[in-house]
Amino acid sequence: MSLPSTDDPGLSSAEAARRLAEDGPNALPGDGGRSWLHIVRETVRDPMFSLLLAAAGLYLLLGELQESLSLALMVCVVIGLTLYQEGKTERAIQALRDLSSPRARVIRDGQAQTLAGRELVRGDLLLLAEGDRVAADAQLLSTGELQVDESLLTGESVPVSKNAQAPALHAGTLVVQGQGLARVSATGPRSQMGQIGHALQTVQAEESPLRRQTRSLVHRLAWLGLGLCLLLVLIQGLSSGDWLQALLAGIALAIAMMPEEFTVVLTVLPALGAWRLSHQQVLTRRIAAIETLGATSVLCVDKTGTLTQNRMRVASLHAGGAELVLDGVPRSDLPEDFHELVEYAILASRIDPYDPMEQAFHALGRQFLAQTEHLHARWSLVHEYALTPELRAMAHVWKGEAQDFHVVAAKGSPEAIVDLCHLDTPRRAEVAAAADAMAARGLRVLGVAQARHPGPPWPAGEHDFNFQFIGLLGLADPLREEIPQAVRECREAGIRVVMITGDYPVTARAIARQAGLDAQEVLSGDELERLPDAELQQRLRTASICARITPAQKLRIVQALQATGAVVAMTGDGVNDAPALKAAHVGVAMGARGTDVAREAAAIVLVDDNFASIVRAVRQGRRIFGNLRKSMSYIMAVHVPIAGMALLPLLLGWPIVLFPMHIALLELAIDPACAMVFENEPADEDVMQHPPRDPAAPLFAGGTLVQAVLQGLGVLAAVLGAYLWGTRELDEAQARSLAFSTLVLGNLALIVSNRAGPRGLLASLWVPNGMLWGVMVFTLGLLALALYLPPLTGVLHMAPLSAGLLALAAAAAAACVVWFQGLNHLMKNLRVRGP
Repeated sequence: MSLPSTDDPGLSSAEAARRLAEDGPNALPGDGGRSWLHIVRETVRDPMFSLLLAAAGLYLLLGELQESLSLALMVCVVIGLTLYQEGKTERAIQALRDLSSPRARVIRDGQAQTLAGRELVRGDLLLLAEGDRVAADAQLLSTGELQVDESLLTGESVPVSKNAQAPALHAGTLVVQGQGLARVSATGPRSQMGQIGHALQTVQAEESPLRRQTRSLVHRLAWLGLGLCLLLVLIQGLSSGDWLQALLAGIALAIAMMPEEFTVVLTVLPALGAWRLSHQQVLTRRIAAIETLGATSVLCVDKTGTLTQNRMRVASLHAGGAELVLDGVPRSDLPEDFHELVEYAILASRIDPYDPMEQAFHALGRQFLAQTEHLHARWSLVHEYALTPELRAMAHVWKGEAQDFHVVAAKGSPEAIVDLCHLDTPRRAEVAAAADAMAARGLRVLGVAQARHPGPPWPAGEHDFNFQFIGLLGLADPLREEIPQAVRECREAGIRVVMITGDYPVTARAIARQAGLDAQEVLSGDELERLPDAELQQRLRTASICARITPAQKLRIVQALQATGAVVAMTGDGVNDAPALKAAHVGVAMGARGTDVAREAAAIVLVDDNFASIVRAVRQGRRIFGNLRKSMSYIMAVHVPIAGMALLPLLLGWPIVLFPMHIALLELAIDPACAMVFENEPADEDVMQHPPRDPAAPLFAGGTLVQAVLQGLGVLAAVLGAYLWGTRELDEAQARSLAFSTLVLGNLALIVSNRAGPRGLLASLWVPNGMLWGVMVFTLGLLALALYLPPLTGVLHMAPLSAGLLALAAAAAAACVVWFQGLNHLMKNLRVRGP
C-alpha cells in the first residue's frame, strides 16, 4: 500500500499507552467476554446443581447434618471444577477474540505499524485504503477523496464520498475506494457505533446443527428421567411410607440420568480446539465453523500466496522477438533491447508498491537500470486507469519536467495488452506463442505497452490511446515446499482441491502439476461466463483448475459446487471475494494480504496465507469432531450404569446403592474426563484417510448411540453382579463399597476404551495424553478416600474393602474391557458389511 504523505509522526508509544489506560480498549460493549461472576451465575443455574442442593436440603430435613454438609462441600468442589473448565474455555475464546479483532494501520513514533483495533486511541493517525474497515470514529486529513460504505450505520447501500468538506468517518464503515489519512476522534463506547452497541448484545448467534442435535437428545433424556424419577418416588413412597427418603431416591435418579456434560463438551472441545489452531497460524472467527471443517469435501484455493510463496521475481524477459532468462545475468549486463521493457513495467506500477509483482518490477529496475536514463525520479503521475473485469490491464499517465507530451505505460495480461495494441493476426500469434512458452515453465506472464498523448482531456478508456507493444515479462513465484504433501493428504482424505487463479491457463496448469493436482481439465473465466448453471456444475465435477477467473466469478463457482452436494471451503483476500467467502460453507480469508472485509466475511483466517495451514485446520476439525463423538459416547455410556444402580435396586427391593452424595463424587471424575481427557486426545492415525463425513448425519445417533448404550449396559451388568454377590456374602456397607468400586473402575475402563478408537486398546495406552493419567490418579485417589477415610466412609454409608474384594472389583472392570473390545469388533464388522 502506498502511504499518504505526512510530516506528522503521530502519537508516541508512551502517550498511546497513557490514553489506552485512560479511555480503555477500542471495543464495543460486551466485547470483553463473560466475567467470573457471570460464569458462576450460569453454573449454579444448571439443573444438576439445583438437584444436588435440593438433596442437601433434604438431608438437613432428615436430621442428617453430616451428610448435608458433605454433599454441600461436594457441590462446591464440582462447581469449582466447572469454573476451572469454563474459565479455561473463556480464556481461549478471549485469546481468539483478541487475535482476530479488526486490524488498524497507524503512524506512531513516526513509523507505520499495524495494531489490533482494540489498541487504537484518540489522536492516532489512521492509514486507510480500499478494503479496510474503519476501526474508530475519525476525521479525514488528506486532501484526496474516499468512497465509504456506511450501510452498517445508515442502511444506505450507495457509498458516500468523504473529503475535506465531509471529513467525518465512523467506526464499522468500509472504505471501498481510495486511500487516506485520518485522525481518530473517538474510540469504543464513545464512537457512534459504540453508542448503539448495547443493541448488539441482544443479537444471538445462530445455533449450530451440532448444538441443535444435542439439545434435542438432552431434552428427550430429561423427559425420560423426569418420568422415571416420578415413578420411583411414587413406588418408593407408597411402599415404604417414607416420602422424604423416596424424594431423595428420586433426586438421585434424576441426577444420574441428567447428562449435563453434553453442553460442557460442546463448549470446551471446539473452543480449546480453536485456540490450538491459533498456534498453527489459523484463527477461528466463528467456532461453529470447526464442525464444518471436518466435513469439507472441496477446497477452492488461490494460487498466488496460498499455493506459492508470493515472493515474486522477474525470471524472464521477451522483447524484439528474443527472450532473455535472467538467472545468472550480471547486474550491468542487461542488453539495451530490454531496458524499455523494464522501464515501462515500472511506470505502469505504483510508486510505492504493495503488490509483490510490482515490487519485483521495482527491484528489477534497481538492479539493472540504476545508472541509466530509464528511471525517472522527477516524473509526475497525472492519471490512472485501473484494472477492470472487462480489461485485465492497468495504465498510468506520466508527465516529465521538460516534456510537452505525456507518456502512458500499460501492463496486464498478454491478451489484454495485445488487444490494446491492435496487433495483426501474425503478430498476435507470435506474442501468444512466446507467452505460452514462458507460461509452460510455470511463470506468470504479463505484457507491457507504451503510448504518447498530448494531454488532457483524458480518454474514457485505454483503448483510445495509440499503444505500441513492447514485450513480455515472466515472473516466477515458487511453490511452497509443503504443498505437494498437503495436496496428497487431501486426496487421501477424499477432499478435492480446486485451484482458482487469475493467471494464464498454461501457467495455472504448470503450477498445478508441480502441486500434484489433476491438470487435465482447465475451466477459463470466459468459458464460465458462457456456461449455464447446469453445465457449469457438470464441468466442476471434474475440473480442478479455474484460470483467468475474476473475483466476481468465485461466488458462482461456490454456488455451483454446493449445488452438486459438495461442502465447500473457499479462500479469498479482496473486497470482491467477500460474497464468495460468505456463501461458502467455510470461508477462509488471508491474514497477511487480505482486506478487513474479507476477514470479516470469513469464518477462518490464515495468518500465514498457506494452503498447508488449511489442511492442518481440516485435520484439526476432524480431530475435534472425533473427540466430541468419543466424549459424548463416554458420557452416554457412563450414565447408563449410574442411572441403573440408582433405579434397579429400589425396584428389586434391595438396599439403596447410590445416594446423591455418591453421584456427586462420581461427577468429580466424570466432568474432567469428558472435557479434559478427550479434548487432549490426539487425532487418530487414519483421521485423514477416510472420506469427509456427511454434514447432515447426526454426531451421536444410530450405531454410535447403540454402542454407547451397550457399553453402559455391560458396566451395569458388572456392577449389579458384584452387588448381588455382595448382598449374599457381605454386610450392606461392604456390598455398597464393592458396587461403588466396581462402578468407579468400570468408569475408568470406559474412558480408556472410548479414547482408543481405531488404534486399539493396547496401542492407545502408549499415545501421550497427560490428562488421562492425571484423571485416573485423581479418580483412584477419590476412591481410596471414599473407602478408607473414616469421616467420608461414614457419610457415604460404605466400609473399607480388603485386597481380595478390590481385586474382585478390578476383575469385574476387566470383564467390562473384554465386553467393550467385543463390541468394537462387532460394530466394525457391521460397518464394513453395511450398505
